[in-house]
This record gives sequence, structure tokens and C-alpha cells, in this order.
Amino acid sequence: METGDRPLTFFALILPFLAAAAAPILTRILKHNAAWVLALAPLWIFSHFCGMLGAIAGGGTVTGGFDWIPSLGVRFSWYMDGLSLTFALLISGIGTLIVLYSGGYLKGHEHQGRFFSFILMFMGAMQGLVVSDSFLMLFVFWELTSITSFLLIGFDHRREAARRAALQALVVTGLGGLSLLAGLLVVWSVTGQNALSTLLASGNVLRESPLYLLALVLMLGGAFTKSAQFPFHFWLPNAMEAPTPVSAYLHSATMVKAGVYLVMRLNPVMGDTIAWETILPLFGGTTLFVGTLLAVRQTDLKLMLAYTTVGSLGLLVMLTGFGSEVAVEAAVLYLIAHSMFKGALFMVAGLVDHETGTRHISSLSGLRGAMPITFTAGLLAALSMGGVPLFFGFLAKEEIYAALAVGGGWATLALLVALIGNVLMFAIGFTVGLKPFIGPMGNAPKKAHEGPVLLWLGPLVLALSGFAAALYSPLVHHLFSSPMARAVAGLSLTVDISTLPHIGVPLFLSVLTIVLGIWAYRSQAKLRAGMVSLLAAIGWGPDRGFDQAMRGLVRLAVRVTRIVQNGKLDFYLTVVFIAVALALLVPMIMFGELPSMPAWPDLRFYELTVMAIAVIGLGAVVYAKDRLTAIVSLGIQGFAVALLFMLLGAPDLSFTQFMVETLSVVILALVMTRLRLAVTERRPLGQKALDIIVSTACGVAFALLLLKVTQLPFDATLSSFFEAHSKAIAHGRNIVNVIIVDFRGLDTLGEISVVMIAGLSILALIRVRTKGHEKVKTTRQEQAPCEH
Repeated sequence: METGDRPLTFFALILPFLAAAAAPILTRILKHNAAWVLALAPLWIFSHFCGMLGAIAGGGTVTGGFDWIPSLGVRFSWYMDGLSLTFALLISGIGTLIVLYSGGYLKGHEHQGRFFSFILMFMGAMQGLVVSDSFLMLFVFWELTSITSFLLIGFDHRREAARRAALQALVVTGLGGLSLLAGLLVVWSVTGQNALSTLLASGNVLRESPLYLLALVLMLGGAFTKSAQFPFHFWLPNAMEAPTPVSAYLHSATMVKAGVYLVMRLNPVMGDTIAWETILPLFGGTTLFVGTLLAVRQTDLKLMLAYTTVGSLGLLVMLTGFGSEVAVEAAVLYLIAHSMFKGALFMVAGLVDHETGTRHISSLSGLRGAMPITFTAGLLAALSMGGVPLFFGFLAKEEIYAALAVGGGWATLALLVALIGNVLMFAIGFTVGLKPFIGPMGNAPKKAHEGPVLLWLGPLVLALSGFAAALYSPLVHHLFSSPMARAVAGLSLTVDISTLPHIGVPLFLSVLTIVLGIWAYRSQAKLRAGMVSLLAAIGWGPDRGFDQAMRGLVRLAVRVTRIVQNGKLDFYLTVVFIAVALALLVPMIMFGELPSMPAWPDLRFYELTVMAIAVIGLGAVVYAKDRLTAIVSLGIQGFAVALLFMLLGAPDLSFTQFMVETLSVVILALVMTRLRLAVTERRPLGQKALDIIVSTACGVAFALLLLKVTQLPFDATLSSFFEAHSKAIAHGRNIVNVIIVDFRGLDTLGEISVVMIAGLSILALIRVRTKGHEKVKTTRQEQAPCEH
């Protein structure tokens, strides 16, 4: 349905960019307290989208927009259902807390205003992505998330590691963006739809198309690179070089889930096929397995969380591609739970680092007394991440096991991977959220104390939200989970799981996860040592492969450049004329458009005389012994053509040709006499032969093209238009002048500019040559012996 608050929704989409523009000014005035003012922007957006909960929970959708490119039928339009609304609320709600957290985390930083601008621009890009309806709008915001992410990851641009991570993220996600663009074009071509809302209503058109597999691979190329699916997972942990607010926002709650959003959005029209239900579980399960194993190997709090984020994204993709309704419900529940507990844990890790000066787990312990609020937030988030009862993460884990415990080889394998992943994520969650706070005080570089409210407010709110969402699960399911599941599945679903466990296999697996998770938590040192040995034995990895690929690309570019840009003007001109000859001759030959040979025209004696002069001039150019003679002889051709124009009744054109030829001869002669060139031309026979072939091919090609054009019926549309409108519109009787000055005014201005630049270049060349002569002459005079 079209909403009456269209201007307000449009304002909500552009508000982050307006706040980004104001951020540097506010930061200069209010310092870090500008965070309180800037956070009002995402808070207002959050409240605006909350106003849509009732309509969408009732099964409706909210649409709107404006014409963007009417000639192509493209609109700046939005489409809000349970999926896009949940994402929009997560982005704006967590974004509010991240802006506040950034105010405390970067307090006193010289570029804090710039950071606020970058994070708000990213927020706007991500917000636009998830509510976009038109394909073009989706792609623009998709690419904008990559660009703003590049700016945020490389925020500390003085460090080489940050610059490398930013470039790596941009290259990987940028290539994925090109894949997405190609996929959208294929989908548009197959279905005739250029908006998601109409695509979702197209039924099986895309699935039944022979281009379905191509569209699927291209679309998944964009989704997998953005959501760090194996083997593209390496860029996300490296992106932890960014400040912690970036890690908490971009790489846990929002940007990396853009690919998951795309997969979920396409499920109703591209799912339920063998390819979909094979590719997604295969890549998602591999990503979950690899990500959680690599997380065990880390000792940096942020890197632990980063690799578990990789694993969680794999889990979401695997569940979305599994094909059952329960799997869709599990994916929806886990996405919401993950956004809350992972955002909280990232902010806890950053707060610990900010107050102790380290994120290394071996140096952190005993912080509970010094940082009680941070400890509370970390423990609550870890309980949700571990899937402990009374937390929303428990609901998600129960539904995951209920979806996968259905028997069969494929489902059993997916269930085993999910069990291993959940066990290791349990261990990592408590390693980050509990281990730094218990035991004796560690040897951190700084004396720890509780951070300011700007730092602990965000993690505490998100951690408590994971607890409250489980307690009030019926309301959460009504407003969020069920509408989102309906949008992902394309069916009418109702999520009704509560904090009461599933009796049977899911409950047994949940208990087993907790037991094995406690064992993994206590045995983490041994597991870490085992992973270090395994990775050392493997040696090569995708991260190193990226560096090798970039070095290879640079070497290839250097070699290609040495060939195509070798600094020789004659090589460039030869390539250009060969390309011109091929562009003219090949289409005419391939498509049978060669002209028929015309009859010899009945020419008068003076016309034959002019043509004879042109032929004589051509011979003079070819057989000239020096350049100056060739230049003067070349003018004969132009003057002969000018005479033909005059004889055929085109005095204006003839006069122009006379002027151009005269100036060309004078300028070329002037330049040639000023340059230090050999008097005669010395080219090898092979070069002369190639030049003769190329020039002959170009001449023949243009002659054939002109003959073909003159043999076609004359289309007088333009002539009639100019004849009818030159006097009425431009108030000129001379149609040629009117065309040049009015109808083609900008073209004429461009031509004048080119001539002017060429003249200035010639003047500069002459002056440089003249000054060089004067300098040499003066030097010689100074070196000569004085006569007395």
C-alpha cells in the first residue's frame, strides 16, 4: 500500500547524510558530546519505522517513492515488509547506540568529526539498501556501503595495516558489486521487472528461465563477497583494523548482513531449486566450520569475535538455503539474536581495550570489580551467544536444531556442522564476555576502571535486549519474527517458539552444546595450539592468495602498459588507424553491406582538372624528399577539395576549407622548422609497407562507407526540421550558420576550445625551443675566449 507519510520516509532516508554533513561542525563546537545530538538522527529514524510495525505485523506492506529516470521507468522507491523493516530497525536502533559509543571511544581524537560523518554516511547507505525497491536504487546504496566501509576501515590511514585492510575490503566487495549488477541486469532481462516488489510477485518466471543458473551465480557472487562467505571470508577479520565502533556496527550487525539480506530477499523467487538448496548450504556450512575453527586460534578479543561473525554469517546462509519453513524461522531468530549479542560483545571488547590498553586475552583477568557494568553487559551477551535458556539466543539455537534434526544424510551433515559451530561459539562468547573479568587482576598496561556512560550504555542496552526479547517473545514474534519469516519464505508463517525448550532431539542437542561448550572454554589453550599447528602445516590461505593476486595484477598491468603505452607516437597512430579500418570494414563485410560499384559520373573538364590537381598533390606528398615539401604538397589536397566545394555550390564550406588548409600548412611548417628533426625521413622497408597497407585500408574503408551512404535513400527529416525552425527559433536565414552557432552551439564551443588548446600548445612548444636556442647561444658566448 502507498503510505501518506511519503515525505517523512524520504526524509528518514536522507537524514543520516544530512547529519553526516553537520557532524564536523557540531564536533568542533561540542567536542565528544556532539554524539548526544547526532544520535537524535538515527533515534528519530528508529521511531519513524516503529510506526510501521502495526501495519506490517498485520500482513501489509509499505511502499512509496518518486520518479527517478522516467524515460527508463526507474523510480527512487522503497518497499517495506517484515524483512526490510526488521533490518531498518536494527540499523537505526543499533546505529543510535553506536553513535553514542563513538563519542566516548574516540573522545579527544583529532578527527572525531570526520569519523562521525563516515559512520552516519554508512548508516544512510545501509538504510537505503534494505528498504530499496528499484534495482538501480539497491545497487547504488550497495556500492555506497562498500565505499563508506572503505573509509571507515582505513580511518587510521597512517597505519599500513589499516590501509591494506581497507583496500582489501573494497576490492573484494567491489568485485561482488559488479557481479550483483550483472545479476540484476539478467533478472531484469528475464522477468521484465526492475523492482523487488514486482519481482516477488512474478512467481516462477525466474526459476523456469534457462538463464536462472547464471542469474543465481551472479547474485550470489554479490551476496557471498559482502557477507564474507568462504573463500571470501578473509577480508572481514582484517577489517578489525578499524576502530571498535566500526567493528561493532559494520561487521557484526549491519554491513556483513547485507549479503544475508539479499539472499533472504531472493528466497521466494530463486529458492526451492536444487541449485539453491545445494550451493547455499554447502558454502554456508563451510563458512560456519572454517570461521569458528579460526576463531579458536585467535588471542585478540576482536579477532575472536570477527571469526565467529564469519561463522554466524555462514550459519544464516546455510539455514536460508536449507529449504524448510522451520529453517527460515531459525535463520530469522538467529539474525535478530546475533545482532544484539555480537554488537554488545564487540563494544565490550572495545571498552576493555579502551580502559586497559590491551585486547590480548592472556593479559586480561580480574576486571569484574573495576568494571562491573561492563562485566554485566559482557556476561549477558555471552549467555545469549552461548544459547543459554532465558535469552533470545537460546530460542534461535533451539529452532536451528529443530530445523536440522529431520534425518537424511544432507541434514545430518548440516546438523553436525551447526553443533560444532555452536559449541565453539559458546566457548568464544564466554572467553570474551566472562574470562577477562574473573580470576586475579591481570597485567594490563593501564589501571582499569569503569568507562563513561557513552561507552557502557550501548553494550548494556543490547545485552538486556537479548534477555527482554526472550521474556516477551510472543510480542517480539508478533512484531518482528513472524513478519520477517513470512517475507523470507514467501508464505504465511507464524513463529511461536518460547523460552520452553523443544522436548526431544533439540533439547538434547542444546544440553550437549552447553556441556561441550564448557569443555571447549576450559580447553581453549589446547585447541588454540592445535589450530596453530594445523594452520602452519597448511601454510597457504586466501588472505595470502589475495596479496599474490594483487601483485600479479600489478605485474600484468606493467607488462600490458609497456606494450600499449610504449611512448612512441607512430605506434599509437598505427593502432588507431588499424582500429578505424577494422571498425569500418569488418561490419560491412560480415553483414553484406558493401556498396555496389557506381557508374563513372559524367564530369565536366574543370572538375576533372581539379581532380587531376588532387592526384598530382597526392603524388607530390608520397614522393617528397623532405618534410617541408610534403607539408606544402599536402595543402594541395585540401585546396583541391575546397575548389570542388565551390564548384558544387557550397561557398561557405569552401571558404572554411581554404582557411583550414592554409592555417594547417602554416602551423605545421612553423612547428617542423622549429623542431630538431632529420631533414629526410628514414624508415625501414617493413615499416613503410605496414604504413602503406594501413593507410590504403583506411582510405578504402572510408570510400566504401561514403559510397554506401550515398546509395541509400536520402532522409530529409533533419533538413526539413532545420529549414522549418532555423528562422522561427534561431532568427537566422543562413541555415548552416544557425546549425553551427545555435543548434550545435556547445559542439562548436568544444571545437573552438580544442583549436585554442592546440594553438597554446604550439606556442608553448615554440617558446621552449626558442629559449633553448638562446640559452645555448649565451652559454657558448660565455665560454668563448675574450678578445682585448
